Amino acid sequence: MQNPEKAVVLVSGGLDSATALAWARAEGFACYALSFAYGQRHQAELQAAQQVAQAAGVVEHQVMPLALDVIGGSALTDTAIAVPEYAEQPGIPITYVPARNTIFLSIALGWAEVLTAQHLVIGVNAVDYSGYPDCRPAFIQAFTQLAQLATRAGVEGQPLQIHAPLLHLSKAEIILKGLVYQIDYSLTVSCYQADATGQACGRCDSCVLRAQGFTAAGVPDPTRYVS
Repeated sequence: MQNPEKAVVLVSGGLDSATALAWARAEGFACYALSFAYGQRHQAELQAAQQVAQAAGVVEHQVMPLALDVIGGSALTDTAIAVPEYAEQPGIPITYVPARNTIFLSIALGWAEVLTAQHLVIGVNAVDYSGYPDCRPAFIQAFTQLAQLATRAGVEGQPLQIHAPLLHLSKAEIILKGLVYQIDYSLTVSCYQADATGQACGRCDSCVLRAQGFTAAGVPDPTRYVS
C-alpha cells in the first residue's frame, strides 16, 4: 500500500496487545508501537513487547519511562502489595493501576499528533477481564470524545480514530483471531508477576484468564510457567 495511514499502537507485551497490533497490521496501517516502563513489577513484559513489535515489523517502537510506582496504589507498581491469586469475586482488584489507560492513551495521543497519525489502537477487552474501569466501552467512547476536543486535529475537523478491536471478544476468540494473523504467542508475557525470564506464575488473574482462553479455543498453551 502506498502511503498507508499511520497508527500508534499500545503494546504491553501481553497476548491482547499483540493481537491488537496484528489487527492493525492486517488493516494496512503503518504501525508505531508504544510501550511504557511505568514502574511495573517486572521487566519481562517490556522484553516481550520488543519481541512482539519486532516480529510485527513496526515502523518504530518507543519505550517510554513513566514512574507510576511513585504514586503506587496497585499490586503491579508497589512491591509491598502482594499480587492476589485468581478469585471470581465482585469489585475492582488491587492489580488495577489507577488511571493507567487514561495516561497511556493521552501520551499515545500526543505522539500521534506529532506523527500526524490518524489512528490509535489499544487492546482492551471487556469480556474476559479483571473488571478494570478503563477497559470498558464507556471509557473508550469517552476518551474518543476527549481526543476530539483536546487535539489540533480534532479541532480542525480531522479527529483521530480510536480502535479497540478486541473490546467485545472472549479470550478464546482473541486467541483464534491471533492465530489467523499467525501470532507467535510464546513471545508474549501476560503474568502479573513473571520472573526475570518471562515465566508465568499460573495463579494470578491474568494467568488464569489466559490459560482458560487457550483451553476454550482448543489450542495448545505456549505459556512458559514456573516449575
